[in-house]
Amino acid sequence: MEIRLLRPDDAEIYKELRLEGLKKNPEAFGSSYEEEAGRPPEVYGERFKTENSYHYGAFEDGKLIGVVSLVRDTGLKMKHRTNIYAMYVTESARKNGIGKSLVSKAVEKARSWDGVEQIHLAVMSENIPAKKLYASFGFEVYGKERHALKIDGKYYDEDLMALFL
Repeated sequence: MEIRLLRPDDAEIYKELRLEGLKKNPEAFGSSYEEEAGRPPEVYGERFKTENSYHYGAFEDGKLIGVVSLVRDTGLKMKHRTNIYAMYVTESARKNGIGKSLVSKAVEKARSWDGVEQIHLAVMSENIPAKKLYASFGFEVYGKERHALKIDGKYYDEDLMALFL
């Protein structure tokens, strides 16, 4: 397995994996399959070039099997914070340490940024494996957003977690 930064030429395979995640685990993302299906891959390629964000991919035999995004806040009052978004590992690759490797890479990058003091993320309250993964890095729940997402009439709560570096 190889973990590396995603490049603009990875946009097409990233979009495929993102749509898989949005379809299979819609409760894990703020975006929806319907919103992103029509988005051109170049949109993701452009994101991969921005200075304040890093998008990592896990590859096995050349196939993208997991992703995580780390985005730094840029406002004067918020630039001491960064956020983990869009974490997803294919079902067949779960429980093999892929998620741990991706989060480790994101945490390592956040620690390297001058002035970053904390990493934030939101995780579905019922997603116990993901919460355990984040807790293993020292993330702590500091709040709950009730009814954070509504999908087909059903509400999902999110736990808000932070790691203070």
